[in-house]
Amino acid sequence: MQRYGMTIPFSGTPLHEQRELFEELVAHGYTDLWSAEANTTDAFTPLALASVWAPTARLGTAILPVYTRGPGLLAQSIASLASAAPGRFVAGIGASSNVIVEGWNNVQFVEPYKRVRDTLHFLRAALAGDKMSVDYETFSVKGFKLGIVPEAPVPILVASLREGMLRLAGREGDGAIVNWLSADDAARVAGIVNAQGAGKEIVARLFVCPNPDKEQVLPAAKFAMAAYLNVPVYRAFHEWCGRSEMLAEHWAAWDAGDRKGALAKIPDSLVDELVINGTPDECRAHIQRYITNGVTTPALLIMGFGGIDVRQAARDLAPR
Repeated sequence: MQRYGMTIPFSGTPLHEQRELFEELVAHGYTDLWSAEANTTDAFTPLALASVWAPTARLGTAILPVYTRGPGLLAQSIASLASAAPGRFVAGIGASSNVIVEGWNNVQFVEPYKRVRDTLHFLRAALAGDKMSVDYETFSVKGFKLGIVPEAPVPILVASLREGMLRLAGREGDGAIVNWLSADDAARVAGIVNAQGAGKEIVARLFVCPNPDKEQVLPAAKFAMAAYLNVPVYRAFHEWCGRSEMLAEHWAAWDAGDRKGALAKIPDSLVDELVINGTPDECRAHIQRYITNGVTTPALLIMGFGGIDVRQAARDLAPR
């Protein structure tokens, strides 16, 4: 079965008014509803509503930062949603970034690989109902036992950028969650994950704007991209992808405080690689390239550049 997901909730509409939107996504063939967690809704509340409003959809988090909740609370939250949607919930966890962890939540962003690895090990045992008194490398848990054990095992996916985390996702997770990558990048990361074990899921958060007007799309997309390209973990990822020369002038201008000049230095060609845009049919063909290159679950996030109707865009991009 080819999975096909959408990021919820939609921006611009209060969460309590989105039931009809969620129902419509399922009616149009979206199999999955994925939440994110940055500075709008938390990851769990939209999915808790979706567990009732869209009772056939698979639900997933992309992602839960491992630093911003304690291990016990993270396990409780996952178990609670798994209880609300038994057999339909996938927990995506990851390091997030120093911006969200340190800048917004006042938590030290140290040894992200180890923290994700340790959290993955803890969650496996905790969600199985084990009583936990363990000293991990990055945290300790004393006498914790989850009071509700999920009826069905909860798949745990690992948000991954470069090789270490990708190998962890393939070796010990149930798969990987990736984003801000091109279709060609997807082939490379899928190869690393799949080398660790067959049958792993690869969820790609894909930023999509079905608007063929480049004059509207390009400047807005560059503004959105810059917010990620200059976060250390994403900068390192794109260097790893071979874009050091392509983005050298952008990074130099950004580091010098020239934000406007930095945006102008993002190549239009890179926008077209990282932000799927054009007519709905062109966008659909571009999404298929990711699937062909190893993505098992595209999770679309519609960007309303140029004032497009996001709800109509979801209809236009629905699987056929």
